[in-house]
Amino acid sequence: MKRGSILFLCILLAMAFVIPSTVFADESTENLVSTVVESFDPADRTSDWLVLGSKFITEGYPKQIYAEAWPEALWGYNTEQNDYQVLGINARFDRQGYNYLEIIPVVDAEAEEWEHNPIPMKGRVKRFDCWVWGSEYDYSIEMHLMDYNGINWVLPLGNLKYTGWKNLAVEIPNYIPQATKYIPYYKQMTFEKLVIWTAPQESVHEYYVYIDQLKILTDMFESRFDGDTLTWPERVDEM
Repeated sequence: MKRGSILFLCILLAMAFVIPSTVFADESTENLVSTVVESFDPADRTSDWLVLGSKFITEGYPKQIYAEAWPEALWGYNTEQNDYQVLGINARFDRQGYNYLEIIPVVDAEAEEWEHNPIPMKGRVKRFDCWVWGSEYDYSIEMHLMDYNGINWVLPLGNLKYTGWKNLAVEIPNYIPQATKYIPYYKQMTFEKLVIWTAPQESVHEYYVYIDQLKILTDMFESRFDGDTLTWPERVDEM
């Protein structure tokens, strides 16, 4: 092969490695931010919450309360602290099987007809986690979210067959769309609800569970460009 041909081939190979790293630089740039979606604390509660049971829920159940408690792994042992609260649930079912509890953000849990209150999640969500108090029941918990296309996604958080507080987490898969090629690029997902399922062979009498600190890890990086503030919805609303 002639010297000129070899040189040209080397240049092409170099461009093949350099160009993609330039074009997709934004994809590898991250600004990770941890955000509490819901703390259940009275001072900064995001939403009211409603717990509903499936078909065979015992009459008068489920019961719910905002209990003065917290995971000691988060806040330590402080008996004088009264500002922290968690969502407490007491449930029982009339028969074993695939029963479930829905934990739903609502506008007003006391209203005769409740209204769903999905919680928006800003940025590109990478991870979701929450603290759940378990009592050795063979139950499982999952989170439900909705993408910008209106499609619901269900992600498993884990099994609740353990004792006391535990942090449960799930990575958000890349196949769930959170951006487009059009401006504005990022498209918000919304948190829809948590669902607890009973294993068919497990006892369904007098079950207790507590939930705290729903949290997300998001990538908030977005490339700046001349006129990028015109993508803000409030600019259009002013017109």
